[in-house]
Amino acid sequence: MRPGGPGAVTSAPPVRNSGVAVLSQTFFHVGIVVARLEESLEHLAATLGVRFAPTTVVDSPVLAADGTRTAVPLRFAYSLDAPHLEVIEEVPGSVWVCNPHSNLHHIGYWAEDFGGEHRRLVGSHCPVEIAGWAGADPEPALYTYHADPLGIRVELVDAALRPLMEAGWEAARAAAAEGTVP
Repeated sequence: MRPGGPGAVTSAPPVRNSGVAVLSQTFFHVGIVVARLEESLEHLAATLGVRFAPTTVVDSPVLAADGTRTAVPLRFAYSLDAPHLEVIEEVPGSVWVCNPHSNLHHIGYWAEDFGGEHRRLVGSHCPVEIAGWAGADPEPALYTYHADPLGIRVELVDAALRPLMEAGWEAARAAAAEGTVP
């Protein structure tokens, strides 16, 4: 075939960074929402061969885009090895629900400059869907979910949480190696 002729294969020009911060170096997990947590963890472990940390049960602080503050009861587990799967049991009436298209919920990144990355995403037409909060501070804290125009949800996690989360994964890996993880 001749270049540019009928049936010719062409490629798109390479995508170039526009000079904004790139999150690719801080990617650490993919969040999946499921209907039944334990059943899903067993299925993913058998299918993908991944191991999971013990289930976390927490009332997660949620700051809605309209400023409403609530706490949502969450049950979730992370896989032990990076990049992590975060498997979250759905909570009807919240952002954590299964949907008919895909239960891939979000892509998560560590944010060293949490406030700066949050503002950069908002400025890039990725508004905050929900965020964590702490105390009376009106600014998001701990995490944010940004709704991308392509329908991809991006989660920023404050890198200050990284040592705590990594220590938890390490303890769970050690317990799994000793056979003491349920």
